[in-house]
Amino acid sequence: MKDLSILLDNRPGALAEMGAALGKAGVSVEGGGAWVVNGDGVAHFLFADGAAARAALESAGIRVVKESEVVVQRLRQDERGHLGKLTRAMADGGVNIEVLYSDHDHQLILVVDDIEKARLVSEEWTHRSARTP
Repeated sequence: MKDLSILLDNRPGALAEMGAALGKAGVSVEGGGAWVVNGDGVAHFLFADGAAARAALESAGIRVVKESEVVVQRLRQDERGHLGKLTRAMADGGVNIEVLYSDHDHQLILVVDDIEKARLVSEEWTHRSARTP
């Protein structure tokens, strides 16, 4: 899975144009979101095939700023504070979380500054979390 950081015009229809370009290319969005930050449209979306998504967007004149590997983590929905515990583990492991959102399968998606460290923290946290009732 790949996260694409996408710049969009801050105007009606910009997100629709992005969706149309992806649909025309047969590329499915697996999760993500879009926001206005300092007057600019900024989106982060998750794709099974980042290269196909990038090609579809760029051929439509939509700027892809960055393609990133992600850490995928399932949270326990019935446990309060689970998000805090995971993000604390990342911080304690020296990992900066740059982007966080959910995919369509209710999993947490993290774009981080150090993917290798984050994967190690995530694996350790998953094993520790599985042992805790």
